[in-house]
Amino acid sequence: MDFGLVLQTDPPASQVVGLMRRAERNGFRYGWTFDSAVLWQEPFVIYSQILANTTKLHVGPMVTNPGTRTWEVTASTFATLNDMYGNRTVCGIGRGDSAMRVAGRKPNTLARLGEAIDVIRDLAEGREAEVDGSPIRIPWIKNGKLPVWMAAYGPKALALAGQKADGFILQLADPFLTEWMVKAVREAARDAGRDPDALTICVAAPAYVTADDSPQALAHARDQCRWFGGMVGNHVADLVAKYGEHSGMVPEELTAYIKDRHGYDYSHHGRAGNPSTDFVPDEIIDRFCLLGPAEAHVEKLRHLKDLGVDQFAVYAMHDDREGTVDAYGTGVVPALR
Repeated sequence: MDFGLVLQTDPPASQVVGLMRRAERNGFRYGWTFDSAVLWQEPFVIYSQILANTTKLHVGPMVTNPGTRTWEVTASTFATLNDMYGNRTVCGIGRGDSAMRVAGRKPNTLARLGEAIDVIRDLAEGREAEVDGSPIRIPWIKNGKLPVWMAAYGPKALALAGQKADGFILQLADPFLTEWMVKAVREAARDAGRDPDALTICVAAPAYVTADDSPQALAHARDQCRWFGGMVGNHVADLVAKYGEHSGMVPEELTAYIKDRHGYDYSHHGRAGNPSTDFVPDEIIDRFCLLGPAEAHVEKLRHLKDLGVDQFAVYAMHDDREGTVDAYGTGVVPALR
């Protein structure tokens, strides 16, 4: 199993770069960031510094979207980084939640997302693609390689990931839901004539390593990670609006907890202490996140690995980022390698 570190690009950027260097020293192979231009600093500028200050780390957004940048700009940006540092980028992409909504726009349609996946990959790898009705090829790209991994929750998005993407990003670490969603993605890939085992499966969720499993330690870890249930709930609310609360299209295990959700404030998006996440119960945090001593993380990750998960990406938006990265390097990463 590979490991990634997910950060927000809060200033100073030097701190983001430093944490990514620390992650590489601890055996992490991927460095991910949020991508929301209004809320955080521009990640692609920072990727250049991360790549310059590491040797093997692969970087990318978790996730970008096809609406805030034109597709040829996205492709050229990735290709430039790859040309400079040797094909060490991954394009994580989705419909666009915070990036689009904070700017007053709706998330992109799945049809637009599916088209963008093909176009961005083709352009970044030097092939011709059609953008807004015009054929385009970026002539200076010679040996580009850009895997495109798609984030998804709902049935139509899961199907699209299986049909189009090189990898699937699932932003929660619940084994039941992971099994259900990985199966859906791989079935869609098989139905599309693709090799379902060729898709990379990446689970991303907060991880908080505690010194022990005392009630006090676990309570603090839950409070530091409660924001994640609110972020996931944002996507779940879209699914409920689309399919209905008891449609059978989305597991009840995913939809039931948002009944007490009342709006969402993006100014606290992805941050510990988010007041918009008070509705998230402890049970959901325990299911969606990895909490407790290192051995508890190892046990849950072994379960996820058995379900086909190739990478676990640690959301480190809490008060012990360095400690969690170091604890993973000492006791978790070696156990899963």
